[in-house]
Parts: sequence; structure tokens; C-alpha cells
Amino acid sequence: MKKYFLTGLATLLPIAITVAVVIFMIHLLTNPFLGFVTHTLSSVNIPSFAIFSSEQVVEIISQCIILATIFVFILLLGVVARWFFFHALIKLSDKLLYRIPIINKVYKTTKDIILTLFASKKNSFKQVVMIPFPTQTCYCLGLITRQAPHTCQEASGSEMVTVFIPTTPNPTTGYLLVCPVKELIFLNMKSDEAIKYIVSCGAIQPSSAKEV
Repeated sequence: MKKYFLTGLATLLPIAITVAVVIFMIHLLTNPFLGFVTHTLSSVNIPSFAIFSSEQVVEIISQCIILATIFVFILLLGVVARWFFFHALIKLSDKLLYRIPIINKVYKTTKDIILTLFASKKNSFKQVVMIPFPTQTCYCLGLITRQAPHTCQEASGSEMVTVFIPTTPNPTTGYLLVCPVKELIFLNMKSDEAIKYIVSCGAIQPSSAKEV
């Protein structure tokens, strides 16, 4: 009988200790706010349930609300802390890369192009065109950056624009052309769709590619 008793005790004791610790933690977390929440819920007519009186039901509901609120607060705190951590990490990496000769030029140029393509609210890199390149019988997708310099337009005697032609599969490098507007075919295509098409070597087809 002693063996059975010790076996039962060894089985029951960890469960009892676990339950006691959980109850202690629940009371520790909820007690500071329990009075306020129960006072708020006391105005609601909550009936008794099974062996619990209405006051006990209100207390249990209050504890559940407090625990759920604490959980959401901790979750949001973790999200904010993680966001600030990565934000600080990105700023630190930017500072380090900006201090390295040669690499800082490449990094800054690449970052500026990417931000202009996907985050800028300016009209630069927003209009997608087809342009004869490298021969008159072949066409490439290009992005109009802005009007060509006045000197170029004055020398050619026609309206010209600056067009950036990204290369495949790395769209951060390419060719910069000064082209007459009349030689361009304007497309009803978003710049990000054009970039996906170029990066994928033509595998990802633009969904809104229609000639204007």
C-alpha cells in the first residue's frame, strides 16, 4: 500500500503544484485591476452559473478580461519593440555602409533607385514605355525619369525625355537614353509590373499591360 500511495502522491503532486502556481500567477496579475473591472461589470445583471454565485461569475469574467487585455498589451509591446529594434538596426547598417568607400556610392545609388521606383510619390519612373533598343527592329521596356535637359532638346529641335532601361535580372543597372517622344510607345502598365517582368526574364506577365 505504501508503494501505491507514493506513486499516487508522485502523480498528483506535480499537478497540484502546477495548478497552485497558475492560480497564484492569475491572482498576481489580475488583483491590481480586479476591483475596477468587477465594479464595472457589477452594473450588468450576470446570473449565477452551476455552483458559482453571480459574484463569483463576475470575478471569473473579470479575471479573463484582465488576462486577455494583458496578453494583447504584451503582444503589442513586443511588436513595437521589435519594430524599433529593426528600425535602429537598419539605420545602423545605413551609417556603416555610407562610411565604406566605393560601396557607399553603389549602395546609395541602388537605394535611391529602389525608393524612387516603389516608394516615391513623384512622377519619376512611373510611366512605362517601349523604346527601339538596341536596334530599330527590337523593343525594350523603359521607364521615363523626366524631361531631357533643355540643352538636348534645343540641340535636337524636338521634345525629348530621359528613359531608363533596366537590365535583366538586376534592374538597378541599365542604360540611360535621351529619346524623342515620338519614338516612344506609351504603355498602360505599372512600373512595379514592368520591373517584375524584367527581373523574371519575361516569365511574370504584366496583368495590366495594354497599349495606350
